Amino acid sequence: MRRNRLIYFMLTLIVMTMGLAIRVSGLPLPGFITTYGGDTLWALMIFLGLGIVFNRMPTLWSTIMALLFCYSIEVSQLYQGDMINSIRQTTLGGLILGFGFLWSDIICYTIGVGIGFLGESLLYARVKHME
Repeated sequence: MRRNRLIYFMLTLIVMTMGLAIRVSGLPLPGFITTYGGDTLWALMIFLGLGIVFNRMPTLWSTIMALLFCYSIEVSQLYQGDMINSIRQTTLGGLILGFGFLWSDIICYTIGVGIGFLGESLLYARVKHME
């Protein structure tokens, strides 16, 4: 299997735009979406980004790497040192590193990466079936 980097890049941009729109636009979305949608899309973006960088990696390994990355960022939020908190106070730092550990974020990351895993698995199963 080889992922098309251009397609994954475009998907990443779409997911990023959707995630930022949820966070900053003030769209009239249900509270559930505004509360959990950004974290779910962030994890999906990580999955897609790994697909760009490691375009020949099996889907299962991309899934594991994305989950480990997302979980490690969340666990890092348990550390509240001055230096890391100053990075978190920047817009980009806050979006990437977050602010405080939440179990709900772990669930969102699992769902986001799971969406990537299922989507990619279904897509490649269909392509393989067509061959």
